[in-house]
Amino acid sequence: MARQNTVFKEAFNRYAAALRADETLPSEPDIAAKLGISRSTARAILTRLDEEGIIRWNKRQKVVLRTPTQADLFPSEETDSLHNIIERSFMQRILSDDAAPGTQINELELAREIGTGTTSVREFLIRFSRFGLIEKRPNSHWILKGFTREFALELAEVREMFELHSAAEFGRLPEENEAWRALAEIKAEHHAMLDDLDRRYKEFSALDERFHLLIHGAAKNRFIADFYDAIAIVFHYHYQWNKAFARERNERAIHEHLDYIAALETGDPAAIDAACRVHLRSARQTLLQSLPQSLGDGEAHEK
Repeated sequence: MARQNTVFKEAFNRYAAALRADETLPSEPDIAAKLGISRSTARAILTRLDEEGIIRWNKRQKVVLRTPTQADLFPSEETDSLHNIIERSFMQRILSDDAAPGTQINELELAREIGTGTTSVREFLIRFSRFGLIEKRPNSHWILKGFTREFALELAEVREMFELHSAAEFGRLPEENEAWRALAEIKAEHHAMLDDLDRRYKEFSALDERFHLLIHGAAKNRFIADFYDAIAIVFHYHYQWNKAFARERNERAIHEHLDYIAALETGDPAAIDAACRVHLRSARQTLLQSLPQSLGDGEAHEK
């Protein structure tokens, strides 16, 4: 329900912001198709517009009475982009305990679970399929192909190239850049997690994702941002495959992050490069150890 509510709020804001007084609105299916949402979500949008006195809805006739104001919209902290909503739901599904190579992913089921239209889900899956982790099958079905040792090593190599570049760019950001405030918040959250690690260590994956996404953002490179989809799934959720020693592994990563953050704060290129390499080397080792035993044997000592 929470995901569907977020989809509704995001779509409501998009649709309401474009309305103009005296405009006649199309049918619910047309609105759903335009916004990439389900018909039930489109109907909920029209219901709210009617309740707020923004439109007059009389059977098939829907007329805009007034242009919506900022006060009519949901606050930004309650909304998220449709792409991010679909991506998050997709990740949670393929990384659940019962997800394994050969697991089927159904577009209709995923769309229904999120509360969005199948077109938006299909576009996301097609875009994501180029990483080779899922494969299209007939009748709106996809197959999870699983992760191989070769895939993991290739991904680690590209990730290291991208992040070393991004970290160097981050260190050159001016003091007034908003990224430094975001980094300070993430640093504080790392310390808070350490203070309550026995209870909170399972929350590290989400914090890990936020930290590395912030670093990658400094590069302002569309290809690095695009590649982050695969990075997030493999590196920041790999503990799903092997939960052994998760607390110890996450504690070590938190300390590495704090060293990495300290290096970024110095602005010293050599210190940033060294801290980044230490953490990336550790992440590669952890990833290989987390692969199924048949794939990961003997790889824990890879550099």
